[in-house]
Amino acid sequence: MTKYIFVTGGVTSSLGKGIISASLAKLLQSRGYRVTIQKFDPYINIDPGTLNPYEHGECYVTEDGAETDLDLGHYERFLNTPTSKANNITTGRIYQNVINKEREGAFLGKTVQVVPHITDEIKRNFRILGENGEFDIVITELGGTVGDIESLPYIEAVRQFRWEIGSNNSLVIHLTLVPFLAAAGELKTKPTQHSVKMLLEYGIQPDVLVCRTEHHLTNDIRKKIAQFCNVNINAVIESIDAPSIYDVPLLMLKEQLDKTVLTKLKLPHKNEPSLENWKDFLGRLKNPTADVRIALVGKYVELPDAYKSITEAFIHAGAKQECKVRIEYIPSEQLTPENAVEKLKGMHGVLVAPGFGERGFEGKIQAIRHVRENNIPFFGICLGMQCAVVEFGRHVLELEGANSTEMNPDTPHPVIGMMEDQKNITLKGGTMRLGAYPCDIKKGTKAAAIYGKNHISERHRHRYEFNNDYLKQYEAAGLTPSGINPDNGLVEIVELKNHPFFVGSQFHPELKSTVANPHPLFINFVAASLAYARKK
Repeated sequence: MTKYIFVTGGVTSSLGKGIISASLAKLLQSRGYRVTIQKFDPYINIDPGTLNPYEHGECYVTEDGAETDLDLGHYERFLNTPTSKANNITTGRIYQNVINKEREGAFLGKTVQVVPHITDEIKRNFRILGENGEFDIVITELGGTVGDIESLPYIEAVRQFRWEIGSNNSLVIHLTLVPFLAAAGELKTKPTQHSVKMLLEYGIQPDVLVCRTEHHLTNDIRKKIAQFCNVNINAVIESIDAPSIYDVPLLMLKEQLDKTVLTKLKLPHKNEPSLENWKDFLGRLKNPTADVRIALVGKYVELPDAYKSITEAFIHAGAKQECKVRIEYIPSEQLTPENAVEKLKGMHGVLVAPGFGERGFEGKIQAIRHVRENNIPFFGICLGMQCAVVEFGRHVLELEGANSTEMNPDTPHPVIGMMEDQKNITLKGGTMRLGAYPCDIKKGTKAAAIYGKNHISERHRHRYEFNNDYLKQYEAAGLTPSGINPDNGLVEIVELKNHPFFVGSQFHPELKSTVANPHPLFINFVAASLAYARKK
């Protein structure tokens, strides 16, 4: 029978439920268990696809085209296994499903209520991944903090679910804060006690407490927390601030979180965790032999979480190259023809980030012109690739006013246009070209050398595309379409001849980079930036 682990949070948000869930999953996976993680978010949006990145960080896209919470990116990067739409559920999705059933008459005239109908739908979603036979353990992270109004149905659903599946088949890990009061010079356990007390009021006794702290927990403090929160002392786990999220699995191993969990679930302690590759990655990450400065030009740079997968992909690629990647965030709105050279001074590579809308578009064009003309390594992702196409059209092909129809619907040269199947869509949510699509790579190109194969699959999230009416002009002038979708002929990758590294991808390669498999485009971009840095 599949076992279920629920991860809840108290006291404050941002304690790191996602990283703890991913770290525990990594430890259990390394012991030979088949593990997956799902995230339940209490907001009423159907998915994060329509949320401003400033509100919620980046929107992560799965293989099957679900727009999901950025925590799913952590799950994939740690476990090296893909997630799906079943791994991220929101309150909006839960209510939508229940309301659709009510409209169909599925409840036979009954009054539809939060209990039992909403809680039953939540429990049905708890089970989906556990019932397909693929996993021994399903970890479910509940967003928000205990005591939030919107979290109540989830907590109640967990209470009912645990009662239904019987003892030893599930456990609750509660993340909480043990703050340090500088004036008193001591750690305080009261916030943790209150948080557990609130959980108990809802009928749930946590089995394990993970205590986020800036200072080590003494044995006396662990004893006090155990006594007042009704848990074993070995189930009080210290989660101290770490230099990198990738340290957390080893910190949890030291705290024996995986052993405690397996004991409580009555599961055998299979092999000791096999973490040699992980330790090798950490060794490379922490002992770089060189460093490079790469500019990330985007419109949401004030919140680094808006580009979380890109920054993590740089960490993976940097470790592979034994190189520290120093990312310099540059707001695209601040770039002008007059200051682009100054703003990008000292950079060894420039990545122009994905995004939507006109704000900062012209700044990205200026950045690309500078790196193209000065042979500085360039990598454009999604809108970043489209900007490269517009810039090349304007300044090399001399197509005056060349633009994307997203920015100027009346442009005389629509080198980037809306995809045909997107033109009649009026709804915003979940309607873009989403998820994994195939791509054929032309032999003899830089892309072919980077991937080492001619057929790949990458994840997408866009409405606009390269306009194939201009294809021959671009190719003749040296901007090669080196990756093409075999089903519809859409351009997926462009690259510039006679340039150390100038590559744009319509897809999002950062979404497939993991600790175990850093993405080849990022590895090669970092290598090109390193080569440029050494020449300087």
